[in-house]
Amino acid sequence: MDTLTLFGTAWALAMDAFAVATAVAAALPQLTFRHAFRLSWHFGFFQAGMTLLGWTGGVALSSILAALDHWIAFALLFILGIRMIRESFHSENRAKNYDPTRGWSLVGLSLATSIDALAVGVTFGLMGRGILMPAAVIGIVALALTVVGVLLGRGAGKYLGCWAERLGGVVLMGIGTRILFVHLSGAGM
Repeated sequence: MDTLTLFGTAWALAMDAFAVATAVAAALPQLTFRHAFRLSWHFGFFQAGMTLLGWTGGVALSSILAALDHWIAFALLFILGIRMIRESFHSENRAKNYDPTRGWSLVGLSLATSIDALAVGVTFGLMGRGILMPAAVIGIVALALTVVGVLLGRGAGKYLGCWAERLGGVVLMGIGTRILFVHLSGAGM
């Protein structure tokens, strides 16, 4: 695979991470370096790791993933989006110090934004290609675009105020729905 194709693939895989990072950063009441680091590190790590996992899984895993990957991403993003919206209306009942860049929320976001990387890894395995360099490039591009998304989200959050969390939830649900729609329409349904 030539360098341009590899970077194009990495860029395409990182678009969901970018969009989710923008939505999450806009919804946070106060964005810190730790928030940005956690999102960027985990999104980049999961993108690279899922690529490696897909490569090692090869053919056996591809048939299972093809049937489920879009449903998993949809469910994770949709549930997290609903949670963000619900909590924005009930800030007095919100768990104190809720932070989507920590714990299971972060794991869910990381998985949801990196499932496509698993399928790309399977493709590399089927093609008999080496995986270390592509996985590293995919992870680094995802990390970098997540940082950009966080910075854009921080700026948007300042202007959106209390609506940032609601909009962030809608964006997460929209990304999940788009993933599902693209996969279902590509399958001929």
